[in-house]
Amino acid sequence: MRIPRLLKRLRNNFQLSIITLMGMFGVIGISPYAVYRLATGNYLVGVADSVIVVSTVFAVLYAWRTGDTVKPGIYLASIFSAAATLIAINLGVNGLFWIYPLILFNFFMVSPRKALLATTLVLTALVGYSLLKQGSVFESDYQMISFLVTSMMASVLSFVFAYRTNSQRDELQQLAIHDSLTGARNRRAMNEELKIAASIKRRHGNHYGVLTMDLDHFKRVNDNHGHQAGDQVLVDFVELIKSASREEDRLFRFGGEEFLLLLPNTERAGLLAAALHLQQQIRQHLRGPSEAVTMSVGGAIMRHDEHWEDLLQRADQRLYRAKSAGRNCIVIDDGTDSTNLQPIA
Repeated sequence: MRIPRLLKRLRNNFQLSIITLMGMFGVIGISPYAVYRLATGNYLVGVADSVIVVSTVFAVLYAWRTGDTVKPGIYLASIFSAAATLIAINLGVNGLFWIYPLILFNFFMVSPRKALLATTLVLTALVGYSLLKQGSVFESDYQMISFLVTSMMASVLSFVFAYRTNSQRDELQQLAIHDSLTGARNRRAMNEELKIAASIKRRHGNHYGVLTMDLDHFKRVNDNHGHQAGDQVLVDFVELIKSASREEDRLFRFGGEEFLLLLPNTERAGLLAAALHLQQQIRQHLRGPSEAVTMSVGGAIMRHDEHWEDLLQRADQRLYRAKSAGRNCIVIDDGTDSTNLQPIA
């Protein structure tokens, strides 16, 4: 059971899989060199190789344990860059071959800009040392220029590839958790954030509230004015809710015209006040093609040790009561009682 969980974690975390894969390559590829150089008396390079291997193991374990892949990536890029520079200075031309895999390694480990900066620092150090001590790294100026041209070409191509790949991955991640029409987060994102909220509630006791919102008689808009008009109402609705909510609140679309708002650090009084405020904003500012649009609201406060699906079900039940009561209503449940409110028109 443990291995499938580990594989699932690798599939779901791209950067963790990259750090793990590159770490394996680093340990397997460099360990024999470390042993050989220490055995043949080349202690400086052997120690540098050993530092790379130990640092790689430490960084990979840290990433797995904490879930943080940024710090281990920066740490490894720094260690590998310094060690590769030291090795190239010590071994001369034979050590320069390690610079090319270093370039690729850095672009996998850190952001494209940081990787380009690290490569530039490494090349500057090698050229500077070579100019101070002629023949120590490069056998001739021609060789040095050739190395600089090829390494910079590799760096620029790697930068373009990494930058484009990161941009596309960010776009895919946004598409995976956001509703394409309204820009609100989708049901997949909602399920994940409710799971996280329930976990935080169990561990630290933080208060969470949810509001389920449904636009009243929305089907009439689509039937009488077409789906394009209905889509515009949904887009306007999301903009209004976002502008009237706190920055830490999270809005999700989990049905056609059904939405959920997750409110951290909120108890019953605050949840009711938020519901009244949002309903007033919608009633005053949301307009359909021919008339104002209202909404019904159900709400619930998360209980201790409550599963997130139970919280969602309670809030959805309160929404159903609000709609059954004539719509344009708010029903809030905190687990002890419920209140049915008809806003002032």
